[in-house]
Amino acid sequence: MTHAPAQAGSDADASRTVLFDFDGVLFQGDAFEMFIRHRYAGSPIYKFLAVLTMPWWLLCGVFSRRRASWALTHVALCGLGAKRYEVAAEAFADQLVRRPRQFYRDGLSALRKHLAEGDEVIVVTGCERILVTRLLSQLGLPELTIFATQLKPGLFGMRLHVHNVGRRKVRNLAAKGVQSWKLAYSDSFQDLPMLKQAGEAVLVNGTPKLCKRVEKAMGRPVTRVAWY
Repeated sequence: MTHAPAQAGSDADASRTVLFDFDGVLFQGDAFEMFIRHRYAGSPIYKFLAVLTMPWWLLCGVFSRRRASWALTHVALCGLGAKRYEVAAEAFADQLVRRPRQFYRDGLSALRKHLAEGDEVIVVTGCERILVTRLLSQLGLPELTIFATQLKPGLFGMRLHVHNVGRRKVRNLAAKGVQSWKLAYSDSFQDLPMLKQAGEAVLVNGTPKLCKRVEKAMGRPVTRVAWY
């Protein structure tokens, strides 16, 4: 069942800012993870490097699964400078937008409705900046404000610079002067800091377990939507 975008309250002074997560809200899946898998699938060299560096990323995994994931990501980005990475990421984005049912059309419709109503829409995502920017641009949304994960050139290739997840999303918004928002759309408990500060928190395709967990942590109900 598809729901219309949640409505803001009647307070005339309420913020007109609306936040959207990307993966799981507008995009079906994890776009950057797909890009990394594409890198491995397209080159036996990266598979060999992954095997060669196995002690390193396995050691990272002892402390954090996320660290192990980023270790493997760095292997897949080995040899890419900033320009070559941009070309590769944008080429992959151009492939993704042509895939059927890769995006939640209900989510994109909700986003466009907010824009049409004059809301300030910001995409706040853990996806990498160049990749998500290209995807949204190819969908006819080139002017959106985007807060995303950023990479930087390293000795052997592109490396993580800023991972825009969890509390960091809220900190990065605050650093740019975004202190309040009337709505926040997410599909993840990891976005609890962003959801807590919203006038209305919206969970997209959330399981009953996730919704109850978020509501318990927030101390108030969330709006639930089912998007396809």
